[in-house]
Amino acid sequence: MRTLVFATGNPNKVAEANQMLEVPFQILSLQDIDCTEDIPETSATIEGNALQKARYVSQNYDVDCFAEDTGLVVDALDGDPGVYSARYAGPARDAEANMNLLLNNLKGESDRSARFVTVIALIIDGKEYTFEGIAEGTIIHQKKGQQGFGYDPVFQPEGYKRTFAQMNAEEKNKISHRAKAVQLLNTFLQSY
Repeated sequence: MRTLVFATGNPNKVAEANQMLEVPFQILSLQDIDCTEDIPETSATIEGNALQKARYVSQNYDVDCFAEDTGLVVDALDGDPGVYSARYAGPARDAEANMNLLLNNLKGESDRSARFVTVIALIIDGKEYTFEGIAEGTIIHQKKGQQGFGYDPVFQPEGYKRTFAQMNAEEKNKISHRAKAVQLLNTFLQSY
C-alpha cells in the first residue's frame, strides 16, 4: 500500500482526515516521518500556504504528501482573520484568545457573515494539485459548544441553528469546509 503524508502537526486535523478519507493509501503524519521542524507559512494566501507546506515536506522528505491551510474570512472585517486565522491574537496560536479578539472586533457589527475556506495542496509523483472547500455561515455573539477546535464555538454554518462546536464529528464532517476539500481529494485519489 502506498503512503501519503499529511503535512500537519495538528492531531485534530489528522484524525478528521482519517475519518473522511477512503483511499488505498496509508496516511502518515509528520511525526510518523520524524518531521519536527516548524514548517514555514509565509504566503499571503491560504492556497499559497498549503502549497508552501506541501512543497517543503515533499522536497525535504522525498514523500508524496498533502497539506492544508484554513482561514476564517469575515466580511465585516474585510476578510480578516483570513490567512492569519491561527495567529490572529498573536504567535501563540491560542484558540481562546483568537475567538475573544474576533468577538471583540465584531462588537456593534450587524453583518456577521463569514466563511471558512480550506485549500488542500497535494503533491504526488512530482505533480501538484489543489482542492478547495468553503463553508458559509455566521459568527455568533458568544461561544457555544465543546466539540471541534479553533473557531468552531463561534461559527454557525448556514442552514443550521448550532455551531460546529455543538455538532459531533460525524455531523461536522458532512458539511465542513475541510470535509468538502477532503471529499474532492478523496475522489481524486480513488481514481488516481
